[in-house]
Amino acid sequence: MKKMKVFTKLVLCIIYIGLIIFLMINCYNLFQAKQQTIHWTEAENINNYSYIDISKMSEKFAYDEENHVGIHFVIEKEETGLWHTYLIAINEDEYDTYKEIIDYTYQRTDKEPEKIRVYGYPVIIDEATKQLAIKSIKDFLPRENEIEITNDNYEKFLTNSYLDVTKPRKEEFSLLLLASMILLFTISILLGKTILGNNKKNR
Repeated sequence: MKKMKVFTKLVLCIIYIGLIIFLMINCYNLFQAKQQTIHWTEAENINNYSYIDISKMSEKFAYDEENHVGIHFVIEKEETGLWHTYLIAINEDEYDTYKEIIDYTYQRTDKEPEKIRVYGYPVIIDEATKQLAIKSIKDFLPRENEIEITNDNYEKFLTNSYLDVTKPRKEEFSLLLLASMILLFTISILLGKTILGNNKKNR
């Protein structure tokens, strides 16, 4: 009977340890997913924290006086040579951070700067800003790459939003992560009680 109890507790300990390892891995993966930053093109809603690597950048073509942000065109160039145009909103107090890449865009300097990676949240573009973008983009795109942007093809080339890099990252609550951590804590206590209970009976 004593051997049976010892065997049962040993099996329980193995099960608990296995569950603890599984839950620890699960918690880590959930935490990593929670902290993940995706590329702008992969953003599916306004809560997706995302980034763009800027190769070129325009002067602001629109300004939001209420939030004190300027809206700019940017170009992201891939290693293959392909490029894509997007819109971003920056805090105008941080203009100097982008000045070098803006100057290079307008050929005010010959030195090609390093790409700038910017992070933020998508913001759905309002109609007034959209019309300004349609009107202003021809002054930004190189003539050989110029595409006529209209109301009909706007979202195809520029999407229906811009990346607001003035918004700090929000810590999102994860119910699944919390539940996994509570379960991990509970099973750890059960494992401790099982081991200590076994030791007490062996004294």
